[in-house]
Amino acid sequence: MKSKILWKASRSKKNNSNLFRYEKFLSSKYNFKVTQKYKKLIKWSIKNPKKFWSSIWDFTKVIGIKNERFEKSNIFFKNKFLKNSKLNFAENLLIKNDNSKAITFVSENGFKKVRSWKELNINVGKIINFFLSIKLKKKDRIAAYLPNLIETVESFIATSAIGSIWSSCSPDFGSNGVIERFSQIKPKVLIICDRYFYNGKEINVIDRLPKILKKVKSIKSVVIINYPGKPFLKSKKIKNIKFFYWNSIMKIKNKEIQFKKFDFEHELAILYSSGTTGKPKCICHRSGGVLLQHLKEHQLHCDIKENDNIFYFTTCGWMMWNWLVTALSSKASIVMFEGFPMYKRDDLLIKLADEEKITLFGVSAKYIDALNKSKILNKKKYKLKNLRTICSTGSPLSKEGFKFIYKKVKSNVHLASISGGTDIVSCFVLGNIYEPVIAGQIQNKGLGMNVDVFDDNGKSIKNKKGELVCKNAFPTIPLKFWNDKNNIKFKKTYFNKFNNIWHHGDYAELKKSEGFVIYGRSDTTLNPGGVRLGTSEIYSEVEKFKEIKDSIVIGQSWDNDIRVILFVVMNKNYYLNNELIKKIKIQIRANASPRHVPNKIIHVTDIPRTKNGKIVELAVKNIIEGHEVKNKEALANPEILNNFKNLKELQY
Repeated sequence: MKSKILWKASRSKKNNSNLFRYEKFLSSKYNFKVTQKYKKLIKWSIKNPKKFWSSIWDFTKVIGIKNERFEKSNIFFKNKFLKNSKLNFAENLLIKNDNSKAITFVSENGFKKVRSWKELNINVGKIINFFLSIKLKKKDRIAAYLPNLIETVESFIATSAIGSIWSSCSPDFGSNGVIERFSQIKPKVLIICDRYFYNGKEINVIDRLPKILKKVKSIKSVVIINYPGKPFLKSKKIKNIKFFYWNSIMKIKNKEIQFKKFDFEHELAILYSSGTTGKPKCICHRSGGVLLQHLKEHQLHCDIKENDNIFYFTTCGWMMWNWLVTALSSKASIVMFEGFPMYKRDDLLIKLADEEKITLFGVSAKYIDALNKSKILNKKKYKLKNLRTICSTGSPLSKEGFKFIYKKVKSNVHLASISGGTDIVSCFVLGNIYEPVIAGQIQNKGLGMNVDVFDDNGKSIKNKKGELVCKNAFPTIPLKFWNDKNNIKFKKTYFNKFNNIWHHGDYAELKKSEGFVIYGRSDTTLNPGGVRLGTSEIYSEVEKFKEIKDSIVIGQSWDNDIRVILFVVMNKNYYLNNELIKKIKIQIRANASPRHVPNKIIHVTDIPRTKNGKIVELAVKNIIEGHEVKNKEALANPEILNNFKNLKELQY
């Protein structure tokens, strides 16, 4: 059956797009023939990596010293782009310095704060001076445990300005999740907010500080921010730790920022994997690669222009936060929302989009699905005059989700579903204004990215489910994993399945149209609400219960999303009852995060394991999803898999 085209850009939209401007730019520089055909453009970008990434630098007007050298290597992750080029990431974000709006903060209860470009520059300058006063230097780590505040952005920009390395977790992570992450990178400074709010509930964060400092012994200084519009929550003083308060830092005399240029490969930020097997991996990203990739995605794929208002519903513990912040480098304004997206009204974010004249509106597929179910939206209610692009990411957006946007939100809008990950802090597949939007499909692979779908034998396939791969190098390949000697974990994570080909861990299908359908994770990573979570943080809490002998966690596809299922084997003389289920959920919520809390906890008699004793999450997941289980001969107890078939508890 032919897939339905939901939207095509008008001729005038195409002619006024950044993509068309870029084609004309290539024409003047490289004799490229302008056709407004995306397939031709993607082909050229993959064939000419040196010219392509150099052209992105020139077209987007990166501030820095460019060296066009492309160091080609037979080893995928050793290719170097624009080698020996120099830039300062912060300088490219602080691209304006006037009284126009740079950042807008809105909380769930409607509290609003606006920061002008001029104020942003001044505040970043003060934070830089503070960092230098406490002797921070290049490559020192600065950890942030913060809500989605303007101050979070300012801290990040100041960190990158001095060449230190940023790493952040949102406060929905419990203390243990934060400790697991920050203890590995040994930060000198922790920036923390006293509290945050979610669905009307105030959550004290400052009380978690003693436990964090006890375990992350590298921290010598703590900066405390009070939540906007609320009185300050004080913390207890802790021996050998210097405490600083944001309000005091803002009283520092302002000095003009002197931007030192760092290498293209210089460390920008450390993001974290979901922690499926053991501690989360610390993924270190390079400043030049992130800047180039984001500029490409923003301007060419999402058509972001100067003075646009960009919104993404995210937290600073998710890669889309980094993606959103970099939109400043396109001279756009960013809108930050903190809290529950449906607080007191289901259409809260749509109202925000209308009031703040948002031009790009980014949300998760889960949010779109929830809006659809609420039946509250009516096109007539909101004008959304400025809205040109809607981005959806996280989990796959269903065909129904696509149709709902055009039927109930806005008919003349570019629905650019996108998919990538923390691993590349960017996207493999996303939208473009030249091609039509087809229900259920992401439009295309990203420029410069030779993305494909492989079967288990490493052969390219179309119109069949397979593994999402990338066959060529790109600038946002992680620089390294922190503390990963000889890149052992790094190579195992991305290059273990196919020789010298990036394996991403998503089930996908490449259509004849060159569009993509993403089906979710092909590994054991959980993905509820489009946020990738690991299982190790759940296991570490469950194993504390004397009643439980063994357990296994999987993600079940359910209602256009993923729900977390915990199976437990009980110790002798103990039984799984409602009281114990409640205790388990409370503990996981407190020490991991609310997202880690299982939707269902189910008793089973045994858990399948390999012959060397490892639990096989993927086999259980495949069984309950109705997929074939491969390599049963590797299991010590394959007959146990039958216990997971057609479980009535998983039917509702």
